[in-house]
Order: sequence, then C-alpha cells, then structure tokens
Amino acid sequence: MIWQILLKLGKTAGIVFAVLLVYTLYEAFAPPTSGPGLMPWDKAVHFTAFFVLTGVALVAFPRQPLWRIAAGMSVIGALIELIQALPFVNRDCDVWDWVAEMVAIAALYGTILAARLRRSLGEDGERKVETKQAAE
Repeated sequence: MIWQILLKLGKTAGIVFAVLLVYTLYEAFAPPTSGPGLMPWDKAVHFTAFFVLTGVALVAFPRQPLWRIAAGMSVIGALIELIQALPFVNRDCDVWDWVAEMVAIAALYGTILAARLRRSLGEDGERKVETKQAAE
C-alpha cells in the first residue's frame, strides 16, 4: 500500500528518498543513544532502514536498473561503516551491520523477483509464453 502511494506521488518519491537518506545518515553518525530503542536488536534496525530506503529508491528512480540501485545502496552502507571506523566519529564499525543491510536489499529484490515470476505465470501456474504463432 505504501508503495502505491509513493508511485502516485511521482517526483515526490525522490524527495522522500532524500529525506530518508539524510535521516539514515544522521542516525548513523550521531552519538549513540543509551536506553531502549524501537527495536531491541541493532541488526534489525539496519535491515529495516535499508529495506525501506531501497524500496523508496526503486520508486524514486524507476528508470534505473535494479542492479544499479542495489549497488548504490550497497556502497552507501559500506561508506557508512567506513566512516564510522574513523576515530573522531565516535561510533563502532561493524561489518555485520553492512551484512544486515545487504540482506535487506536481497530480501526486497527477492520479493520483487517473486512478484515478477508470479505475474509471468498464468492462472493455471504455467509460464505465459507469447510467440508469433500465438499472436496470429
């Protein structure tokens, strides 16, 4: 449902992506907070952030191939971890955070590919194949 709303917004999805990216970067580089968060497991936070961010990127940049958006999101995640490794940032670099982000991207893409496969199958479960003979 949220993806349908973003699709209707058109160019606004680009603004939503930019705002979410800025918020993600702020959370990545701001001093860590102590106390309970929304999710008790840090990797779930990384997964959720990149699942949503990648989904919005797909809507914001519909003419970009899926692999390019995945590569871009992967680079963003890696750069976040590399910057967190700098001593003056006062954050911990954890390769498993990046792994959680990549799993989120893969999960989203798996969902997209499954939807495409389902759409390409007919109601009887057999693959729709259009040939010139069938069209004639």
